[in-house]
Amino acid sequence: MPHSSLLNRQALYLRPDPTRVIVRPFKPSTEPRYLHPRDKTRANEIVDRVLSLDPTATANQLRDILHNFDGRHRNLLRQFEMRADAMEDAFLPHDEFSQQERQLIGAYFMNEYSFESAALFNPSIVPHPDQSDIPPGSCRLIISLRAVGEGHISSLTFRSGVIDADGNVTIDTPVRLAGLPDIHANDGLAPVGCIGLSFKVESDLSERVIFPVTEAQSNGIEDARFVAFEDSGKTTYYATYTAYSGSSIRSEILETQDFRNFSLTPLRGPAARNKGMALFPRRINGRYAMIARQDSENLFLLYSDDLHHWDEGHLLMKPEFAWQFVQIGNCGSPVEIDEGWLLFTHGVGPMRRYAIGVTLLDKHDPSIILSRTVEPLLQPEATEREGYVPNVVYSCGAMRHGDLIALPYAVSDTYSNFTTMKISKLLDTMHPPGHGR
Repeated sequence: MPHSSLLNRQALYLRPDPTRVIVRPFKPSTEPRYLHPRDKTRANEIVDRVLSLDPTATANQLRDILHNFDGRHRNLLRQFEMRADAMEDAFLPHDEFSQQERQLIGAYFMNEYSFESAALFNPSIVPHPDQSDIPPGSCRLIISLRAVGEGHISSLTFRSGVIDADGNVTIDTPVRLAGLPDIHANDGLAPVGCIGLSFKVESDLSERVIFPVTEAQSNGIEDARFVAFEDSGKTTYYATYTAYSGSSIRSEILETQDFRNFSLTPLRGPAARNKGMALFPRRINGRYAMIARQDSENLFLLYSDDLHHWDEGHLLMKPEFAWQFVQIGNCGSPVEIDEGWLLFTHGVGPMRRYAIGVTLLDKHDPSIILSRTVEPLLQPEATEREGYVPNVVYSCGAMRHGDLIALPYAVSDTYSNFTTMKISKLLDTMHPPGHGR
């Protein structure tokens, strides 16, 4: 039977909020039915119309826009000006215009986007880099979430919270505002294809949204698996994620130390053509290690001397039980405990029903499986099975807190919840390989 008695479900219910919006560039499209050639682009014509307004009308239009939108965004006029700066070609043949005209033109080429209107799911969790002013036995958390809005475009957003000594979790209320980072080009020292992102110092963690910035990511930054990676006494936060262009996928890696400045870099090598890669939180025998799925149904163990290059690995696990006969995958980076590595996995069974189990790997040689849960540890409850994709529970990462495991999980690709469990009780439910087949 499922091990539901192990779990302390928190009923936090992190749900999508359509009132949280960002502003994005808007590019007018050309209707395919328009068969006659045009001397100007639609952008040129819109600029012409705006510049035909007299100064009073321009000022009134700008005042009306600010009345409707300024309280919903930071530095809106500056964002209008930056948008105008990025589209100089649309101003031709005009060479003189006022600051207000420039701001108004920028407003016509931007739009609000409700980045989490459809879903807020597939969470992962790491300790917050700032643990100041936390009660003894408690830990401040950062939860990453996949947010989905119009057009099913996925972005990355964050929440902060605290787990206390008893395993009770509280999540901080997100601020009303949300915004995008400044983008920095590769400085020549970073890996090829690396993009730098930085948010304003005054921004709250919950208002920082990492939206697709490259063509490879244009339809989504999906399922970020965060891990606090320890190396030579230094903690760096990495997240492997799937970049989706709308027609192809590839694995990429995000790096940060403060959750304000980020770098996003494509992974190289044969393994990077797939999705669902999860990095171990430290080197194993001097090498980076990764859990990945390379063939759509089994899990593999990969090693590399280069964090950004991954060759094919060796088979680690395959579906063995009825609840995972379709495929298995990881639910984030392995969690280190005294007994070894806890690897949470999802399995897909009949009616494409997703459930979560766990496997214990040897600490020194994680290719060795010590024990596994034969039955699902977590599966859709009767009250948690409806949503965009019904009958799914899914996680992108757990965290150890003392003698507990904290596991955020998604419900039916729609919203997220949280559960904790005692490590000792969890280990008691696991069995050595071969049991239960």
